[in-house]
Amino acid sequence: MNIQPLDNLNIIVAVAKNGAIGFNNELLYRLPNDLKRFKTLTTGHTVIMGRKTFESLPKGALPNRRNIVLSRQEGLHYENAECYSSLEDALMQCDYWEDVFIIGGAELYKQTLDMASRIYLTLIDDIPAVADSFFPEWSVADWKEVSREEHPADDKHAHAYAFVDLVRKH
Repeated sequence: MNIQPLDNLNIIVAVAKNGAIGFNNELLYRLPNDLKRFKTLTTGHTVIMGRKTFESLPKGALPNRRNIVLSRQEGLHYENAECYSSLEDALMQCDYWEDVFIIGGAELYKQTLDMASRIYLTLIDDIPAVADSFFPEWSVADWKEVSREEHPADDKHAHAYAFVDLVRKH
């Protein structure tokens, strides 16, 4: 699919220092502040995810968001979620004014990295012992950092982390 960057397409992801994002279809880290940020940024908007990401959600569809699930499986149905067989089909169902967040997994990040206008990144100051899912390689030169919020490790966060907001350079 050859699509120009979309003004309303955002990527949101928590990434370890080595690019790791998951293991066995689970998040690598439980960072309460990251989960709060995720909820704040995505509530009231559209979230697009792969089937495995959707199935990893503890309570199914994320509340107060339009949930879109991508899967090649025919006839797939999830409560409170729309299912499409391709990213292109899903994006065609989204209005230009709708803020759309890509929330995983790795393959969907790879498909949308060149299309997104913004990345909401949580950088975790750690390299996990095991990981099987990684954020795709990307060029820092294509992005401008517009904000960074550093946080030390504390009693609820085992590792230091930073919230980094990036916008695509034009």
